[in-house]
Amino acid sequence: MSPAARKKPTSASSLKATDLCLAAAGLARSEHGRKTRPVTGARPVRDTRPNRDSRFERNVPDELHTPAPVPLRAANGAEWLPIPGWDLPWLWAGFSTRKGGLSRAYCPEDAPGELNLGLTSADDRETVLRNRRLLVEAVTSNPATPLIVLRQFHSNRIVHTAAPSTASDASRAQPHKADGQITAEPGLLLAIQTADCIPVLVADKKQRVVAAFHAGWRGTVRRIVESGVGSMRLAFCSRPQDLIAAIGPGIGLCCYAVGEEVLSEFESQFSYARDLFREVYDSDPVRKKYPMLFLTQRAPGHSPIGPSLHVDLIEANRRQLLSAGLSPQSIQIVGGCTQCHTDLFFSHRASHGHAGRMMAVIGIREARKQRYTR
Repeated sequence: MSPAARKKPTSASSLKATDLCLAAAGLARSEHGRKTRPVTGARPVRDTRPNRDSRFERNVPDELHTPAPVPLRAANGAEWLPIPGWDLPWLWAGFSTRKGGLSRAYCPEDAPGELNLGLTSADDRETVLRNRRLLVEAVTSNPATPLIVLRQFHSNRIVHTAAPSTASDASRAQPHKADGQITAEPGLLLAIQTADCIPVLVADKKQRVVAAFHAGWRGTVRRIVESGVGSMRLAFCSRPQDLIAAIGPGIGLCCYAVGEEVLSEFESQFSYARDLFREVYDSDPVRKKYPMLFLTQRAPGHSPIGPSLHVDLIEANRRQLLSAGLSPQSIQIVGGCTQCHTDLFFSHRASHGHAGRMMAVIGIREARKQRYTR
């Protein structure tokens, strides 16, 4: 081609012919990255290239923060979270906080004692047992109510809990190795320990069956909550329309940064996995106060920090409850991010592993014995 021909501008008719050829192949012309309207009648082409911009919404933590719930202070000083709307006369249920106990292992010297409920290496065993009695008394009004704990290991294993024959049997019994438990026996308080993971409580209003589940990201991927509802249906003929559920405090979407391997695990199990993830840019108070110090050549001149990939475990477990047949109205989200509100909750991540444990508890009240007179 001669130099003159190369310099000759492309005619409109030539461009139109090119566009028609591209459209027949399902493609569209773009000039130097300029966005163009899709060609009418063109067959859409799926872009399989990895592109986070098209997969995840972007936020800063301030947009995702949720307010902390207000705890109830019991007469013995323990502070816990009742579940709004759960006023059934036969039901015990609630979530502990870190406030109102006797432990000194995780608080400053001048701070009041805390309600650590986990038998951790940093705390005194007898102190923890006394804390547990404080919580049991706050929820049931009877500190002697058996508290049934588990040896949790981030699984989807669920056990059916029976009442111990005697108090001595209860004290000698070894906890089951599981992350969920179900019972229909009155007079017991089922417990799940957490320090960032999501606690989920479920109750059957008709059959009077209760369950407690520990849902970290591994248990969530393994569908522990969905499997637990299925177990209630199989063993106790529970119907989804008769179930109510409560999701307790845990690490929120605002703070729970994870790796790509967690995304891969969720995508392998859930068609809606991408809806559970966000790209979150860290907010730096110094950068907010002195933005001129961080000017860059990137438009518009202030480059954000990050992003990191965050997952919403609360929404993930709510989705499992919906998949199990519960209605949206029957699911209560108590709220409160454990990493944001470390004054109220223990957080394993926020304290770099040096943390106590909270408990989610649920049980069936013992029926009062009626006295008959002649």
